[in-house]
Amino acid sequence: MPELPPVTIYSDGACLGNPGPGGYGTVLLFGDQRRELSAGYRLTTNNRMELLGAIAGLEALTRPCRVELWSDSQYVVHAMTKGWLDGWQRRGWRTAKKEPVANQDLWLRMLRAIGEHQVDWQWVRGHTGNVENERCDVLAMTAASGGGLLDDAGYRA
Repeated sequence: MPELPPVTIYSDGACLGNPGPGGYGTVLLFGDQRRELSAGYRLTTNNRMELLGAIAGLEALTRPCRVELWSDSQYVVHAMTKGWLDGWQRRGWRTAKKEPVANQDLWLRMLRAIGEHQVDWQWVRGHTGNVENERCDVLAMTAASGGGLLDDAGYRA
C-alpha cells in the first residue's frame, strides 16, 4: 500500500457571545502549498465552530492523507483521542450521564470527513504565539464579525 501524503491542518473556532455570531478558520499545509478556509454564522456556539474548523479542513482534502490536525479545542481533541466519540456511539449518542450528545450532527459529519484519512489529533494551547493557530484565530474572528453570515442549520438553542 502506498504511503499517504502528509498534510498538516490547523483549525480554530470563535464565537462573539456563546451562543452568538461565530466563525471558523482553518489552515492546510501540504508541502509548499497553503490553503486558508473560513466561514461565519449568524447564531452558533464556540464548540460548533471548533468542530466545523476541523471538519472543513478534512473535507477539503481530495484524496486519502496522513493528517496531523492541530486544534486549541480540548473538546474536539479529547473527543477524538480519549474515546469520548466511541463511547457516545456505543451508548446511542448519549453521554455517560445518559444525556443526548451535543452537536451530534457535526460529530457524524466529522466521522464522514475522516473517511480514509489517518488523523493524528494534536492539541495546541491557544493564544500562545503558535503562528498557524494565531492565523486560524484571526480567520475565525474575521468570519464571525463579517458580513454575509450563514445559518448554522444544526444549531439548537
